[in-house]
Amino acid sequence: MANNQFKRGELYSFITGKASTAIARRLQKKFNSANLNLTIEQWSVLYHLWKQDGISQQELCNASYRDKPSITRLVDNLEKLQLVKRVSSESDRRMNLIYLTGRAQKLQDQTMELANETLLEALEGVSPDRIDVCREVLQIVYDNLAG
Repeated sequence: MANNQFKRGELYSFITGKASTAIARRLQKKFNSANLNLTIEQWSVLYHLWKQDGISQQELCNASYRDKPSITRLVDNLEKLQLVKRVSSESDRRMNLIYLTGRAQKLQDQTMELANETLLEALEGVSPDRIDVCREVLQIVYDNLAG
């Protein structure tokens, strides 16, 4: 077997997918325990808006690597929860900009704390240098396939 070939259970996508799913499940449990009416997918949209409020749905698609129908559905649900609001762009009426509400702003500290706790749990026993190597390798894999 060549050095870069893997058994089915050792494929990068399988390993990273399992790890990502485990982290998401743990974080969702923490959100539920804290009585937050929020899914991980909704939180990920809020996360991008906390980084840059008032961006278009297309920019949210790009930032979150989701398609337009998914972002539309997530924004619709966040709007129903009164966490975001759509505002027509002044420069292009066909485009909506997505803004956080005060209610969403109040969730930022609590949810980010839960996310940080989850990451600390996930990375327990992993040395910083191994985390750096993993980050570098995954970035190279992404860069090789992006575009």
